[in-house]
Amino acid sequence: MQQPRFALRAFVLCLGAAAFSTAFAAKDEVQVIVGHKANGGGAVRAEVGKGGGRVVDDLSDIDALVVAMPRGAAQALAKHAQVDFVDAPVQRRVLGSRGVRATGSQAQVAPYGIAMVQADQLSDAQAGNRRVCIVDSGINATHEDLAGVPMTGENFTKSGAWNTDENSHGTHVAGTIAALNNSVGVVGVAPSGRLNLHIAKVFDASGSASDAVITRAMLNCGRNGANVISMSLGGAEGSRTEARAVARLAKQGILIIAAAGNDGNNTISYPAGFPEVVSVAAIDSNKVVADFSQFNADVELAAPGVGVLSTVPAFSQTGASLNVGGSGYTVQSMDGSPRASATGSLADFGLGSTATPGSMSGKVCLIQRGTISFADKVLNCQNSGGVGAVIYNNTAGDLFGTLGETVTTIPSAGATQADGATLLGSLGQSATVAVFGLPDLYAAYNGTSMATPHVSAVAALVWSLHPGCTAAQLRASLNKSALDLGAPGRDDYYGNGLVQAKAAHDRINGLGCGN
Repeated sequence: MQQPRFALRAFVLCLGAAAFSTAFAAKDEVQVIVGHKANGGGAVRAEVGKGGGRVVDDLSDIDALVVAMPRGAAQALAKHAQVDFVDAPVQRRVLGSRGVRATGSQAQVAPYGIAMVQADQLSDAQAGNRRVCIVDSGINATHEDLAGVPMTGENFTKSGAWNTDENSHGTHVAGTIAALNNSVGVVGVAPSGRLNLHIAKVFDASGSASDAVITRAMLNCGRNGANVISMSLGGAEGSRTEARAVARLAKQGILIIAAAGNDGNNTISYPAGFPEVVSVAAIDSNKVVADFSQFNADVELAAPGVGVLSTVPAFSQTGASLNVGGSGYTVQSMDGSPRASATGSLADFGLGSTATPGSMSGKVCLIQRGTISFADKVLNCQNSGGVGAVIYNNTAGDLFGTLGETVTTIPSAGATQADGATLLGSLGQSATVAVFGLPDLYAAYNGTSMATPHVSAVAALVWSLHPGCTAAQLRASLNKSALDLGAPGRDDYYGNGLVQAKAAHDRINGLGCGN
């Protein structure tokens, strides 16, 4: 198994100017995670104080502290006899993105993944004996398809409360697990309203958090009686802090499940890459691995992760409109675009490869897809004086673009290739592009984030029927009963195959736990 690529192999090398943001420049203060030896916490705290630092978070459950202190003192601390490591924080992000728009309140449907994982073939009448902890962006607890599901939670952000969701990702994950069988919306893997949820909110609207925050949340899951921890999140770098946490939780008998990653390559995402964690790949409705799903030796199970319909908070999704010369066009809002409206004459900005200050002043930029990222195209338009941006596709179909972490101030949207060709004949006409919130309560998302809750909920469902199994035995049963896909036997794309609830239940009935 590939070893985790930890944030700091040699602390002195990683404390360069680029490694940290210094919130307090005068003190050259950095925030680091300090792993110490058992019973060494007191000595390390004293050393932090001597160095002019302070403890930000106590992770004493895993013999670690998050501290803020001057850079030089942090370098010295790394050499202390009671210190095992001093690591820079690494970032984790949600691993799902929007797909096709759904609707507001609607007649109930069963998303394709429910039957695909055989959840519709098992009763969840005993699910009240299990608790799934969702480490994500919170939950819209008053959603029509989630209100009444038994849940507790804790907020590790400065955004809202644990039972609110400013990102929508956590609510979508929760719907796949537990959306109610109540005649509206969708149904989850465990739809009776008996499965207990614990919500550990780690993401605000940005969808990003440090490994220290993720670790705190995981430990909170353990303290609140979780049987399964579901993490639709990840990052490229390993974390010694997270490694300590998952090892501790696994020893407590908790099953930990995480997303394999959305980079579409053979790199490993963490925490999915730790041996104690089940790594989940994404497949589509035809049981074909998604092109974005990471493939490697750690992938263990596969589940539906393309066009997965589930719950979202009202007005968390964005739509867009475009009107040029009195004619309306169907466009898709860019993920990350500000919600705003702008009007100006439509101007051809080519591929948007270069910013030319003043060249697009007061205009709406029409940009062809290709060469550089959507974010760079929009930024170049903005820096050229543009008030709005429309990027048209270079292939058939709608353009669903994302700006990633790039912050822009102008509204931006994606158009089809055919509409782009038409718009090139309307240059100079008045154009209005707008991005706005939608009242939708359901949406289809893509990502290994969407696959992960299918596996987490199936694990809880099967375990509820066989509570005498250990976490390790249940994991083995899920792997041995998975539907083999791709190359015969285990492979890097599908792992052991598509998770199967009924097959796992039958296998345990016939052969016993873990056999």
